[in-house]
Amino acid sequence: MNPEKSTNSQRPPLELWGGLECTVNRVRDEYFSQLDRNGHAGRACDIGRFAATGIRAIRYPVLWERTAPEGIDAADWSWPDERLHALRDAGITPIAGLVHHGSGPRHTSLLDPGFADQLAAYAGAVAARYPWISYYTPVNEPCTTARFAGLYGVWYPHGRDDRSFVQALLNQCRAVVLSMRAIRAVNPQAKLVQTDDLGKTYGTPELGHVAEFYNERRWLAWDLLCGMVDEGHALWDYLLKTGIAAEEFLWFRDNPCPPDIIGVNYYVTSERWLDHRPERFPEHHRGVADGIPCADIEASRVLATPTPGIAPLLSEIWDRYGIPLAITEAHIDANREDQLRWLLEIWQAAQQSQRNGIDVRAVTVWSLLGSFDWNSLVTQNRGYYEPGPFDVRSPTPRPTALARMMKELSLGAPLSHPVLRGQGWWRRPGRFLCHPPVATPAALTSIAADGARLVGTQAAPILILGATGTLGRAFARVCRRRNLSYRLLSRQEMDIADAASVERALAQYQPWAVINTCGYVRVDEAEGDAARCLRENTAGPAILAAACARHGIHLTTFSSDLVFDGRQDRPYVESDPVAPLNVYGRSKAEAEVAVLDANPDALVVRTSAFFGPWDAYNFVTLALGALERGEPFAASNDLTITATYVPDLVHACLDLAIDREAGIWHLSNGGELTWAELALKAAERAGIDASRLEARAIDYPAARPRYCALGSERGILLPRLDQALDRYLELRNQDDPEIVELQHTAESRQPLASGHRQQEETPFDAVQAGNC
Repeated sequence: MNPEKSTNSQRPPLELWGGLECTVNRVRDEYFSQLDRNGHAGRACDIGRFAATGIRAIRYPVLWERTAPEGIDAADWSWPDERLHALRDAGITPIAGLVHHGSGPRHTSLLDPGFADQLAAYAGAVAARYPWISYYTPVNEPCTTARFAGLYGVWYPHGRDDRSFVQALLNQCRAVVLSMRAIRAVNPQAKLVQTDDLGKTYGTPELGHVAEFYNERRWLAWDLLCGMVDEGHALWDYLLKTGIAAEEFLWFRDNPCPPDIIGVNYYVTSERWLDHRPERFPEHHRGVADGIPCADIEASRVLATPTPGIAPLLSEIWDRYGIPLAITEAHIDANREDQLRWLLEIWQAAQQSQRNGIDVRAVTVWSLLGSFDWNSLVTQNRGYYEPGPFDVRSPTPRPTALARMMKELSLGAPLSHPVLRGQGWWRRPGRFLCHPPVATPAALTSIAADGARLVGTQAAPILILGATGTLGRAFARVCRRRNLSYRLLSRQEMDIADAASVERALAQYQPWAVINTCGYVRVDEAEGDAARCLRENTAGPAILAAACARHGIHLTTFSSDLVFDGRQDRPYVESDPVAPLNVYGRSKAEAEVAVLDANPDALVVRTSAFFGPWDAYNFVTLALGALERGEPFAASNDLTITATYVPDLVHACLDLAIDREAGIWHLSNGGELTWAELALKAAERAGIDASRLEARAIDYPAARPRYCALGSERGILLPRLDQALDRYLELRNQDDPEIVELQHTAESRQPLASGHRQQEETPFDAVQAGNC
């Protein structure tokens, strides 16, 4: 890292940096620590994982609240001692963050007049202990944090007025100046990497003045640090109207501390649209701005022509300051392929900006261990998890396809994943939350045309086998909505038990992945039809697995909870021995062995008890239909299972296939219960009279395990059952059969000034922080 200015020809190649979500925000008297939730607080071995991605630098926490909550004299340096030296040994440059969306220890706050001096004292202590650290972010996103804590009332100290916002901003920026002064007293060469969210607001002419104000306000932190705020500043009158003395602003003119590198944080929600017609938009996007009822919504969700993204914003900030830039947060909460596409788009925009003469130094992948509950702006512990390059829902952080892409970027190698050849959701027609979409302003349309995306649109397909089955059709439906190229094949187009048929189909379609959902599913009839069951469920998958191995094609195939004998009294995990009781279970158990023997890189998913909105014959749909009509419905009360919501299963399997996961994995929505209890739970949540539900033992022709609940030792990827049932019921009465429940995206990081809506999210329970 070298922040000194250089000519375009002298500038080094774009660097890859990493970031670790480390927010310790306060809501009333409760602290929300990302480091505790993602497990890094107790897992030093993560640094080896980070180094394996090829990053050159990392935004790393040396947080005031964690290290010295009771004062510097009582500081515990053991944690940063271990981690910072490990980073240096790994060849990773730390960019030390001292406050990250926080308000300091419990005794202070962003409105405390002593906040800046106290943080500066801590910064000096950090520099004295680690004099070799050269890069610092004393306060992350001061303008954004001031809005959340001082204007919107989301975080402590929960201010909801302009004066609190401006005072919180001044205190944080003053803390940056004084902190860098204290740091440079130890290390005169120390550099300031000052981050903030860089977005832009557009809007209808009726709200043009509000958009203009927001677009000026976004610069305030950097303007203050650069000594640019005085009587000639565009927001001078606004600042003085807060009642804060002019001297507090002019202090920065006399004590400038310009960043050595401006850190640009950019999200799909960073660009906004203000519309004076709130009735056209979902209710939770409606509010008031400058006394005008309006909608405040992500521009990507409403503009007919999407914005070109970050590149023009980099031009704006470069033209304003002429200071070297780094993209210090690049992340999207989305399905895996769109996470990859977002990073590619940001990377390409940074490279193009370099070619245009802008001094862009790096792109930072955020966040290496994912993040929790940002869709409620970290105001609730509800378990909503967004994976990053590593997924912490496994016993040890599991590398995803993002980690592999990072390694390729760091090496300058060609990007290998086929799903990159497709448009992200923010550029696809299905992105709109209003109809018709808003006509894009002419000037913005011109910029968007100039910034046409470099991501291609042609891609090798996923072959989905099982065109007539519920699961095969579900995969096709979800692939279509996720913009994943696919072909849905019938048995006539590929008979997996016929090696020649398999080879012909693979040669014709040239897939990068195969998802096998076909097979013999009639458990009771299999007792008298064993030969056919074994052909379709065992021989066929083995032939398919061998062919995929020969051609380097990833294979996902499905097994069942019926491979177990039911003698356990706890949920079965992947390593438990199988002991099937019936022919169907034996066909699946033998298939698992045959598939993994032929193709160790294949993914075998055990699952059970499907229910979902897209077929009329699954157990939950049949039970609710009968009870709704007042008819009796019999369900077993002596067989314990775990139910699986099909949309959740499909999304998780696609993510795992994109990650190229292998081996056996259990996927279900958890919640061990009998079939009768499942019917009752669904009826109660639907408000349906369940008095005609007949819970009793049912004598099946094929033996069933009394207990076959599925757990996992590899990772809990699906939401809990109650939440899945609620989403199923929400879709059950929809008229549109094509509705696909996409994984929720992060809620806006720029809520309306009138208040913040806490969105219902998809919580993940039993997140496992993991060990080394």
